[in-house]
Amino acid sequence: MPKASADTWQPAAHLQGLQRRAQVLRQIREFFYTRQVLEVQTAALASTSVTEPNIDSIAVADYGYLQTSPEYQMKRLLAAGAPSIYQLGPAFRHGEAGRLHNPEFTLLEWYRLGFDEVQLMAEVAELVDAVLGVGEFSYLTYAELLAVEPGSLDSDQEDLLLLQRLDELLEQGQRRVFITHYPASQAALAKLHAADSSVAARFELVVDGVELANGYHELTDAAELRQRFERDQALRHNKGKAAMAIDEQLLAAMEAGLPNCAGVALGVDRLVMQALGATSVQAGMAFPAGFV
Repeated sequence: MPKASADTWQPAAHLQGLQRRAQVLRQIREFFYTRQVLEVQTAALASTSVTEPNIDSIAVADYGYLQTSPEYQMKRLLAAGAPSIYQLGPAFRHGEAGRLHNPEFTLLEWYRLGFDEVQLMAEVAELVDAVLGVGEFSYLTYAELLAVEPGSLDSDQEDLLLLQRLDELLEQGQRRVFITHYPASQAALAKLHAADSSVAARFELVVDGVELANGYHELTDAAELRQRFERDQALRHNKGKAAMAIDEQLLAAMEAGLPNCAGVALGVDRLVMQALGATSVQAGMAFPAGFV
């Protein structure tokens, strides 16, 4: 094996970035410790992965897949009687690289028993304030943000418009924005609103123009979840992507009884980037893709 050159062995991040990262991780754990939320650790390698058509998992021959999120296993813990829980650790997605992405990244995911998405948004705001300093949060529904008739754009046009609107919010000084009431077609694993089934009990938090967290009032209906997984399979087929086996263990746990809860996933590398005032997640990562 050839020797490394004089500079290629060095980490991507400076010591200051790694020190700030360590501080953020400590702040996160202290935040949940004071709230008596239990830290858990689930498997990073499992036999199945997500069916989500816009996410590609990394396959490991003879073993299965590196997990894109600990969500399914954490929900199995909740169905088995766990209290409110959180996990802080690695997740993996194929083909994701760039200023805001890395194939291996650090994800914070937590679930609060008895919470709905409104209560969880308040806690997300408290965590962001604890790490980045107290700031002002604004709230917009998905329809208010896009300001177009529902269904008037195809998915690619809608995605481009969403990015444009987020840039406009930042230019207007709205640095921390919760987007709520996503259309039912984008519900993912969220419940639909009882009063309006055309929208989901889902939110995203955008900080300084960057999508930071994605949360739901969690769907607890196993039959509905199976239908959504099957729709995912059809969408994957239409996109020319390989089918992903449905996670039957998750569905069995849901049938046994997932308690009423809300959950959220937050990108830790992006949070560290923002704590550093940097422009890329690599500023807080020792060895991102290309350095290992």
